[in-house]
Amino acid sequence: MPARHTLALLTLALALPAGAQEPAADPRLVQPERPTVATHAHTVAPGYVEIEAGVEADRYAPGRRAVAAPIVTKVGLTSHLQLNVSTPAFAAANGIGQSAGLGDLAVGLKWRLLDDAPLLGDFAILPAIKFPTGSVSRGTGTGSRDLSLTVISSHALGPVAMDLNAAYTRLGATSDGAASDAALWTASFGFPVAGRLSWVAELFGSPTIDGSGAPSTAALLTGPTFLLQPSLNLDLGLITPLHGDQPNALYAGVVWNLGKLPFGWRAMRHCGSTSC
Repeated sequence: MPARHTLALLTLALALPAGAQEPAADPRLVQPERPTVATHAHTVAPGYVEIEAGVEADRYAPGRRAVAAPIVTKVGLTSHLQLNVSTPAFAAANGIGQSAGLGDLAVGLKWRLLDDAPLLGDFAILPAIKFPTGSVSRGTGTGSRDLSLTVISSHALGPVAMDLNAAYTRLGATSDGAASDAALWTASFGFPVAGRLSWVAELFGSPTIDGSGAPSTAALLTGPTFLLQPSLNLDLGLITPLHGDQPNALYAGVVWNLGKLPFGWRAMRHCGSTSC
């Protein structure tokens, strides 16, 4: 069974009265990818929509602060395929002035290729493209069209859900510079604490692969999550830098499974994991 799904079910089971059971394949059970930087290999049920929204306050240095409001819409296309659409918003203060606006639009497809495989566990790939829809002058966009590929390995280690990610991004050229490369690694762990309360901890970082000589970064993310109901999960926590130019941050957010699409889902749900 999927690691994050296992964690959500175990958390829910601990909170249910004796004799009560949650269906193992409940399509309304949330599949939270936030608050961690990592994603897991699992997908929203075919024809269902899930929204992830939050706010993160970053402190880079005295007078340099930023607030991000990431919003991700996830749509289950088949049992092993999920559409991701990211539409973030940003606000920043740099000691001179303030700016705010919508960020760059990103679209991705998460495709789970393996279930409970030796070594790889539940294994998925996530290709994505980011469009330069944000404003460079206002600091809400990068001005580049980027392509990325993330490989994902998810495992259930008893009550602990472990998600490992490795990502490569080709950063497109901008008016100020040539195209370049970036990478990201993550190791995320989640476990139930008591009742509907769980905890997440993650190490993540960006090694330097573009030949610029800039120092790599690493950080720790940790905090509680609370399964308010099967379709609604809340999170809260902090990010602290371990190496490189990484800001201190506080975050809070929600993951909400809105339910089944009113049309179109019946055809999609019959598609196999290797078709459509």
